[in-house]
Amino acid sequence: MFLFGISRPDGGFDPVILLVFALILEAFFGRFYSLTRGPGAPLVLIAGFVSWCDRKLNREGRSPEDRAVRGAIVALIIILISGAVGWGLAWLSQNIELFWMIETLMIALFLDQRGTYTIVQKCGHSLRGEDLPQARKHIATISHQPVKSMDLHHLARTGLEASAAAIARGVAVPVFWYVVFGLPGLMVFRAVDMMAEVVGHQTDRHRAFGFTAARLNDILLYVPARMAGLYTVLGSVLVPTAKPSLAAKIMLRDAGKHHSRNLGWPLGATAGALNLALAGPRKFNTNTTRDAWIGDGTAKATAVDISRGLYLAAIACLINAAWVAAISLVRLM
Repeated sequence: MFLFGISRPDGGFDPVILLVFALILEAFFGRFYSLTRGPGAPLVLIAGFVSWCDRKLNREGRSPEDRAVRGAIVALIIILISGAVGWGLAWLSQNIELFWMIETLMIALFLDQRGTYTIVQKCGHSLRGEDLPQARKHIATISHQPVKSMDLHHLARTGLEASAAAIARGVAVPVFWYVVFGLPGLMVFRAVDMMAEVVGHQTDRHRAFGFTAARLNDILLYVPARMAGLYTVLGSVLVPTAKPSLAAKIMLRDAGKHHSRNLGWPLGATAGALNLALAGPRKFNTNTTRDAWIGDGTAKATAVDISRGLYLAAIACLINAAWVAAISLVRLM
């Protein structure tokens, strides 16, 4: 772990142990909505700052080159601020008694093992009861797609896709960057990820301004997203009726077909393990994309498939936590 001189051998908890604590905390209590999406929350502040910069700096009268440069400057500012805040909090954690609790909470706030899982689980329960309006309400909280026209199968597929994406963006990626760079690395990833979510779209307005944020996000996702796909393949060995060999085959063959070549890895592994066809054409904001289908199975996913997919996601999260725990044990020896 590269902590830039923060860690002292005689002070503070080992950061990797704090990560283990945070994984356990978030797994039990789930998404801390009021602390992550409520007024004044770090991610909300970042999103607000990016939106303000978008309105002020990304005006249609400017050239694409000018807008791209301005977007790159905003990305740099966000990286410097989030990295500095993360470094400061990590230093306090190492040098002030009991401040490690604050760092543990901060890590837990930026994880998503339980939050998306719980929402998809609620969607599955609604689908079992054939309550499509309620299922749409649940899916609307984790998807940018319009849900009014979604039928049962589309809702189930969207839930499974959100669950697969969460294994990468909410679990594998933040854990990877925390292990490598501690809290500064985790906060930089979350800041870049939020900027990419706000302005990283391939639309006429944001193609230039959000270019740097989108490319940086792709770079930060590159290695850990593939690790998430591997966790999903390994986890499928323990899921009844899942197909581990097909999970590996579809992941390697179809990951590049997804509009996000990074998130395509856990999605492809999930589609293969459950023998489903996921992704495909969809609406994103006001645009209709013609994405390819991922997987050779049926597109008629059901509530049963959601249950199997959540079981698979839970095991993938356990595998992720296991290697972190192994690192902490090695560092203690």
